[in-house]
Amino acid sequence: MSDQKENYSFWTKYKRFAGNEILLYLVMIIGIILGIVIFSYL
Repeated sequence: MSDQKENYSFWTKYKRFAGNEILLYLVMIIGIILGIVIFSYL
């Protein structure tokens, strides 16, 4: 049972950072797309 409690605490801590990670991935994807569009026009 102690392992499950540790897993729950791990997931609750991870969910707090999940939003920031998703935002970082979105910024990276948008940056890559903008880079491809800019270089395609150059």
